[in-house]
Amino acid sequence: MEWFDVYLPIAGLQFNVLVLLLIGFTVGVCGGFFGIGGAWIVTPALNIFGFPMPYAIGTDLAHMGGKSIVSTIRHGRFGNVDYKLGVTMILGTTLGMEMGARLVMWLERIGVAGPVIRKAYIVFLAFIGAFVLYDYIKHSCAQRGRGARSGGRAAGGVDIASTLHRIKIPPMIHFRTAGITCSMWLPVIVGLLSGIVAAVLGVGGGFIRMPALVYLIGCPTAVAVGTDLFEVMITGSYGAFTFGVKGRVEIIAAMWMLASAAVGAQIGTVAVKYVRGYSIRLLFAVTIYLACASVVLKQLKMDGYAAIVIMVAAVAICGVIIAWLVRGMLREIASKRTPRPVATGSTQ
Repeated sequence: MEWFDVYLPIAGLQFNVLVLLLIGFTVGVCGGFFGIGGAWIVTPALNIFGFPMPYAIGTDLAHMGGKSIVSTIRHGRFGNVDYKLGVTMILGTTLGMEMGARLVMWLERIGVAGPVIRKAYIVFLAFIGAFVLYDYIKHSCAQRGRGARSGGRAAGGVDIASTLHRIKIPPMIHFRTAGITCSMWLPVIVGLLSGIVAAVLGVGGGFIRMPALVYLIGCPTAVAVGTDLFEVMITGSYGAFTFGVKGRVEIIAAMWMLASAAVGAQIGTVAVKYVRGYSIRLLFAVTIYLACASVVLKQLKMDGYAAIVIMVAAVAICGVIIAWLVRGMLREIASKRTPRPVATGSTQ
């Protein structure tokens, strides 16, 4: 396997190209499907396989910005991107990214970046996963009890957004694609918080921003996915810039991952078309818990098991998404081939 090793001069280590390609492809599929950059897989995976944490963060942000361009364009064609909402969030996002990046550099200077960031990962992943899973269970129970229909902000799910929409601090803005009207400050504050998380944890902020778009801002799931990818594109690009200036981006590794991620992103984006909103949320919660488990193992110095969990989880989730895509496409083809009954008799 040494034939596939490549020297990464900025990080100063040898790394297997096949691992980079596998990480990129699986994260491309997951990112295009969930509307997130997939850094909750990439950053811990790079760190588990030998990257120092600040280099893992900077490199993933660079790869993520490029990959999200492909996914955003694809979701835009499906009408799943609210560009006005995404642009409104940018001010808070970029400010939060800079604040978070400076915090990471401070943690590195005092020598505690790796352990502190991994512990923060565990807390955030566990909380977000529990909240999304709780919402799915609550919705499923309500659906069985009252026959409520699924999708978007269906009956029985968690609905914090309606309460926040009553806070009418000017200026008020209507977001047509998302179908909501709220104070401009709501998406700006969500962007600020997700930007801080993005830089500190080395993510696009998607694993907290996608649920925030659904539960706090009130977007339908499909629009939250597409709009979040638009934001991931911005945060990834800015994050790559600010970490690159600080000398923490391994551009060669980022390019290898981007090559396969661009292919995976196309697959994941199309799969959203065939899956209901609450099914996306359930798989999202499962994926977060698996990523959390790998970080816990890393923190316990069980690096080998951590590497196995993160890669097996990524490949398995990727396989589920591809299977859903194939099933949806086959059903669509079958429905088109089924002849429609010809109406007979006169109409009244």
